[in-house]
Amino acid sequence: MTGQASGAGGAKPKRQGDSELLGSNSEIGRKLKLYYDELVSDEVPDRFAQLLSQLEETEPTQQKD
Repeated sequence: MTGQASGAGGAKPKRQGDSELLGSNSEIGRKLKLYYDELVSDEVPDRFAQLLSQLEETEPTQQKD
């Protein structure tokens, strides 16, 4: 079985023409990437940041097993 390219194995499709192969899925992928990039670049609200810091302070004392 060595040397064979299988569809599930790991052979990646060629980059040239990906949008043609994927059709409308390529547009969905572009929109998802834009949404993700916007989401990642948003600031964390102050209250959420406070809760995260409180969690970080309590975790080390609880994880000592």
